[in-house]
Formats: sequence, structure tokens, C-alpha cells
Amino acid sequence: MAKWGEGDPRWIVEERPDATNVNNWHWTEKNATPWSKDKLKTLLDGFVISGSGLECTITKIDKLDGEATANNRKGKLIFFYEWNIVLLWKGQFNDEEVTGKVTIPNLSEENDVDEVELTVSLDSSNPASEKMKLFMYNVGREKLRKQLDTYIRELKADFAKGLILPKKDEVNGAETEPRKNDKETVFASGFNKKKIDFETVTSPKDTSKKVAGCKLDLKELRMTEKFQCRTIELFDALTREDMVTAFTRGHVKHELFEGGDFVYFGGNISGKFKEIVPNKKIVQTWRYKEWPSGHYSTVTIELEEEEDHTTLKLTQKMIPAAELERTGENWKRYYWNSIRSAFGFGSFLR
Repeated sequence: MAKWGEGDPRWIVEERPDATNVNNWHWTEKNATPWSKDKLKTLLDGFVISGSGLECTITKIDKLDGEATANNRKGKLIFFYEWNIVLLWKGQFNDEEVTGKVTIPNLSEENDVDEVELTVSLDSSNPASEKMKLFMYNVGREKLRKQLDTYIRELKADFAKGLILPKKDEVNGAETEPRKNDKETVFASGFNKKKIDFETVTSPKDTSKKVAGCKLDLKELRMTEKFQCRTIELFDALTREDMVTAFTRGHVKHELFEGGDFVYFGGNISGKFKEIVPNKKIVQTWRYKEWPSGHYSTVTIELEEEEDHTTLKLTQKMIPAAELERTGENWKRYYWNSIRSAFGFGSFLR
């Protein structure tokens, strides 16, 4: 047994005022669920949305299911939160009261705020309600996202205070060595999988050396999806910059010509347009940021208009085998389902 004051410094406690969690080495967790529920109720219940001469009010939080935790491991703050929220709203147009719901099924650390899905629905349909629904879609969703962003920022900045304890060299305000800023780390998945801290957005490490001289196991993905819209409408959703921005819910780089670049989802998806046949076919080189450096797959999207819907066929070649399942799931979640949600193209009932 090591003598007092000797051995691994992570376990030396005699100089710490509380003699616990030395140098923040151990995992500590703080339940943020009750605090989060109170904060979300404060931010959302009774929230007034106004603009363009119209006004809507969140009258009730009909559903608030989920949980949140703040964790400290080796001096890093890691946050986990997942919420399913349903809000009731009302407004008035031409002296007619309109009511509806806003559904937020995926508020979590896996998505940036501008990627969070907000679905607007009506209790009844008429010209007045459709006008207010459009207002809530164009104005209300963005203002609600700002409220959600406030919740996330306060969770990370205020609720987590006390999780990072002073190190033994920092007792009484003295530091023997310059201290690095404590950083907060959030891990996410899907097309938004990235590592974020308070100061920088880190880039994936160059993995080209790791695969040098090794042959990648590559797979092919095939998907067929049906949309309740005309072919020209679906083609526009995939190629018009404003519509791509709408369904990806963030800034995009989108150069629609052969050889033009595209960058989506905060840089997590990128590539080039190789072939564009209006309303019929799109061919791209396509890569996920975490793939080995310089490796691209080839994506071919073909559209065919049927009597009452449009069929989309996707073929993606040269996917790293380990990424095949996740890539397929993310096409469905972040492309097809998001397009249906953003533009009302719906799921075709087979």
C-alpha cells in the first residue's frame, strides 16, 4: 500500500477541502429532470407569439415527457436530455378563434435547436385556421425554437454549476499552473453526430493513415420511398436551396450544377453533383464527415411519377460496411421523413 501522499495523484485527497472526487476524476451525475420541467413550463406556458399583425398564445403544455441529466467525467461536462412535448395554442383571425397543437417529439442532445422538429396542427380546418396555421409554421416555430434554445443554454450554463469541483491546486483561489478552461462536451448521433465544446467545433481526425494499405469493406444501399406529391415538387425539394434549407433545418451550401459542391447538416454531409436530369435523376458523390479521409460513396436518386404519387429510388454504392445500417436509418429520418414533415408530402399508404 502506498504511503499517505504517495501514489497516483488522482487518489490523493488530503489537500482537498471536501476530500471527494479529486481532480474531477470520477463520474458524477446530477438529475436535471425536475429543474428542466419547471424551466420548460416557465418558457413555454403562456408564451405569446406575435408578428405581421397576428398573435397566438401557448395556452397549455398538454404533454411534457422526458428526462435530463448533467454529468461530469474527468472535468468534462456531458449533458443528456430527451423531451416529447405537446403544446396547445390559440389565435384569432377576423374575429374567429383558432386552436391547434404544436408537437415537439425530439428535443434532445442529438439535434441542434434548428434541427428540432416542430409540427403544427389544427383542431378544425377553415380559411381562418389555415391562415393561423401558416403563421405558426412560418413565425411561431422559430420563436418557439428560441425558447427551447434558452432552456438548453441555461441547462448547460446554470444548472451544471458545482459539478466541476476546484482542484487541490486551486483551493483558496490560488493556482500553481495556468488552468485550461473547463469545457462542455455534447455527444450526438445521426447526420448531426459531432463533438461540440464551449469554445470550438472540433473536426474529425484524419483517418487516412489508419486505412492506408487496408481494403475497406464496402456495401451498397438500395431504398424505395413513396411521396404524395408530383415529381416536380419532390425534385424541387431535393434541389432548390430554399427547400433544402427548410427540410435540413440549417444553413446549406448548395451549388446546383454538375461539379457543384453541397454541404448539409453543419458540414456532416458533403459532396458534389455529378449529374442532374430535371424531375428525373440526381447523381452525387456523397460522404459522411466521419468516414475515412477522401472516401466518397456514389448516390443515385431516380424519380418516377405514378398515378397518385411519386416513387423515389435511391442507390448508394461504396458505403463502409460498418456505416450501412446507420446510413439507411439517417436517410429515412433526416431526408425522407423531414421532407414529408416540412412540405406535407405525407407517407403513401401501401
